[in-house]
Amino acid sequence: MKPFPRILSAANQKKLTAHLKSGGIVAYPTESCYGLGCLPKHMQGLKRLTHLKKRPQNKGMIVIGSRLAQLQSLLKRPSEHMQTLLQQTWPAPKTFLLLSEASILPLLRGKGRQKLAVRVPDHAGARRLCQVLNTPLVSTSCNCAGKRACKTEREVRRQFGHKVWIVCGLIGRQKMPSQIIDSETGKRLR
Repeated sequence: MKPFPRILSAANQKKLTAHLKSGGIVAYPTESCYGLGCLPKHMQGLKRLTHLKKRPQNKGMIVIGSRLAQLQSLLKRPSEHMQTLLQQTWPAPKTFLLLSEASILPLLRGKGRQKLAVRVPDHAGARRLCQVLNTPLVSTSCNCAGKRACKTEREVRRQFGHKVWIVCGLIGRQKMPSQIIDSETGKRLR
């Protein structure tokens, strides 16, 4: 399977990058469903995403990257032990809550929260998307609050029409969303 053939051209990469830099939203396949994303440090993109999903603003969002190094600018430096654990665990459908940089927008990490949910996904296409765009992306399920998450491009088009840039591809084989694990306590939250 060739992941994301429609965005791999240089012209489409430039267009998608410009779309994201202007606060645009992208829908793309992940391990269990399509995800909706934007640039994690773009306030307008985060507001659009929250509004589009009708998502409560106090809930934090997940950020994915092609590798741990791509996520580092969003995080306080994890301990050597935690870095080793993450390197050994990822890519995987496991999201970890790690201490975020103070500059991270509350809309991204969740109001009153000091940790950010991050993952290197176990979906080659999602990792490749972050790699070719050279940026981490917000990754929240592609659905309006209370609706079933989109599993196909067609479902994304039905729910969101032309409000998002759709990256075509197949979702992974996971039946459930990623696990969420608190890095300090090891407690599984989802």
